[in-house]
Amino acid sequence: MADTVLVLNSGSSSIKFGLFDISTAEPALLCNGLLDEHEAKPRLVARSPSGETLFETQREVSDADGGHLFADVLGFIEDRFGEGRLRAVGHRIVHGGAEYSGPVVLTDDVFAKLEALTPLAPLHQPRCLTPVRALGAIRPALTQIACFDTAFHHGLAPPASRFAIPRRYEMRGLRRYGFHGLSFEYVAGRLTHVAPELAARRTVIAHLGNGASLCALRQGRSIDTTMGLTPLDGLVMGTRCGTLDPGVLLYLLQHEGMSAGDLQHMLYHQSGLLGVSGLSADMRTLLASGETAAREAVDLFTFRAAQEIAVMANALGGLDCLVFTGGIGEHAKAIRSAIGERLGWLGIRIDETANDAACERIAAADSTVAVFVIPTNEEITIARHCAGMLRDREDL
Repeated sequence: MADTVLVLNSGSSSIKFGLFDISTAEPALLCNGLLDEHEAKPRLVARSPSGETLFETQREVSDADGGHLFADVLGFIEDRFGEGRLRAVGHRIVHGGAEYSGPVVLTDDVFAKLEALTPLAPLHQPRCLTPVRALGAIRPALTQIACFDTAFHHGLAPPASRFAIPRRYEMRGLRRYGFHGLSFEYVAGRLTHVAPELAARRTVIAHLGNGASLCALRQGRSIDTTMGLTPLDGLVMGTRCGTLDPGVLLYLLQHEGMSAGDLQHMLYHQSGLLGVSGLSADMRTLLASGETAAREAVDLFTFRAAQEIAVMANALGGLDCLVFTGGIGEHAKAIRSAIGERLGWLGIRIDETANDAACERIAAADSTVAVFVIPTNEEITIARHCAGMLRDREDL
């Protein structure tokens, strides 16, 4: 009888899920899929590891808020893998604040503390917590485990963790936390297998997608990152602005008559690639477009990414390895090439043949920095954490 864990990875418009067999040392994927709540009719699709569609259903929009799609997921698991035991559901939670440095069982008290962090991630935190509430109503006895995007950066220390604001606010938790930690954790672990000689060296991982950030690693540990208190900071993103002069915010509040709510909506939903291009937040659309504004948005994206990689290299005292990951980092060869060209002064040279083929190693022979493309896998990272917690609790 196999022990299984269901992993839910909530994004801004859909939820990726995976069911893992945790009876063995390394979790094994049994199926994965998508809960898309923003189609005309919310849809659930489950596929085998080879991509075969195993199950698909749609719900009326009026059903989406009632947890029906989550009930459908559980029903599918029981029908398809009825001989197994679903031991827990693991959730990607974006913000863990200062308190949570590792996975934790989601009790009512923990849930309340995480909900209180919503102002620090207003776009993401509610999306992460909604499935917890829905599943708790459907299966109150089912163990639910939170795994945090901030946890990998928990060891960040001053000056990297500090804002130059009155210290009393730092004492209240206003500091740099960092995000995309589950992705960075996976890629850092994968690097130890791909290039063990580099795993402990000075490395920057570039998680480039609709959300984007960098992580500076030394000895496999995060020492700096581009996101800060919230997931707004750092790089240009799909609809998020990244680093911005605070004076812009004051101007918009004081002279454009924007409310705090208006400003929040603009910064999270109308800025970034979408705001600059006026066309799309999707890098694929922008790269295919002949519009000047689309080219300018792409140019700003690569300019800021290269600029911040240099900042991370400064924090490390040099750079031995650069890793691209995330949707754009893994699939947009033109973006990797453009960033590499901007960083030629740092010793980065990209082999265009290897880059075009999306090879794992894309550094040219004369590059003094190793360059890799390593697909991320947040779901298996969550499954590993859940399996470890359950074993520690002697539940397996």
